Amino acid sequence: MKIVDARVIVTCPGRNFVTLKIVTDEGVTGVGDATLNGRELAVASYLRDHVAPLLIGRDPARIEDTWQYLYQGAYWRRGPVTMSAIAAVDTALWDIKGKVAGLPVYQLLGGRSREGVTVYGHANGETVEEVLVEVARYVDLGYRAVRVQCGVPGLPKTYGVSADKLFYEPADAALPSEATWSTQRYLAHVPTVFARVRDEFGPTLRLLHDVHHRLTPIEAARLGRSLEPYALTWMEDPVPADLQEGFRLIRQHTTTPVAVGEVFNSIFDAAQLIREQLIDYIRTTVVHAGGITHLRRIFDLAALHHVRSGSHGATDLSPVCMAAALQLDISIPNFGLQEYMRHTAQTDEVFPHGYHYADGYLHPAEAPGLGVDIDEEAAARYPYAPAYLPVNRLEDGTVHPW
Repeated sequence: MKIVDARVIVTCPGRNFVTLKIVTDEGVTGVGDATLNGRELAVASYLRDHVAPLLIGRDPARIEDTWQYLYQGAYWRRGPVTMSAIAAVDTALWDIKGKVAGLPVYQLLGGRSREGVTVYGHANGETVEEVLVEVARYVDLGYRAVRVQCGVPGLPKTYGVSADKLFYEPADAALPSEATWSTQRYLAHVPTVFARVRDEFGPTLRLLHDVHHRLTPIEAARLGRSLEPYALTWMEDPVPADLQEGFRLIRQHTTTPVAVGEVFNSIFDAAQLIREQLIDYIRTTVVHAGGITHLRRIFDLAALHHVRSGSHGATDLSPVCMAAALQLDISIPNFGLQEYMRHTAQTDEVFPHGYHYADGYLHPAEAPGLGVDIDEEAAARYPYAPAYLPVNRLEDGTVHPW
């Protein structure tokens, strides 16, 4: 069997996605997600102009060799564009491997380690009262874990708080919109939100909170300590991970668990945090970290250091990526949680898939391969539309992590 075609498909059924479809001479196809939010066309060009020509004639069964060929063979390694492109190839090859074997990919990864994949949803609102309504909605839907985000009094807009609750898309404009941020207002408000949520929903519902990289280490330590009475499952992205020594300071001052890694691209981004046990959950994704092959390596390293998976699963990860993530989630021993932001009906039309949600769990498809595809005719009805994530500024106008 040989690869005879590698098509890059860009579509926007409510938001932009980049998909690679690999075709073999025996008619077996595989799909991989290559979406990089706000930089989609950079990955599309990388794949179309620099990777796809290298795939023609290769044996699709040689997944590891192809991964090393694309990674080691490029002088300029790693980075989000390169690793998202490699991820698309790797994921598509695993899809083909499963179809040839007649098995879902998780069976090729060692089989099930659990019956279902525990997921969490996003409950958010401008006020605490709105947040309580949204948490109740997710509880009624059967969710066992909920991420809680709330507007900050005195700030006109807060990233992570949206009007459309189930289908929230933060990339909202052809040019980046801007919001105002105040750390002082935020630190004073967040503990009061979780006090109300715990009082309303009791001690067993798993609660999470995303800081979105906005704090310094000592500010994050203060927040983590103030949230300890409410027993969060995790505090996500408390600080930018560029200076990883900062996580040591957080660890010295709070027992609130820490999750990080959705913007990581390789095991080298995560190795120090994992080996020093400075985090509790690693949130790296299939699409941004080199595919199933490389993400499995990250999770294997994490398993040796008491770190669990908690993969990113926002709407910028297409159903192709979610299908791949579930195949990995169901099989690894150190699974923690999987983020699950629901896609729109238009997205589900473009990407027909077999995974499904029931009673707080996502279940991977049992079809051979990943159990997902792309309808190219439907995709063609939704052309690319530029969209960017917002930019944050402090009240004095200084650009700040969002």
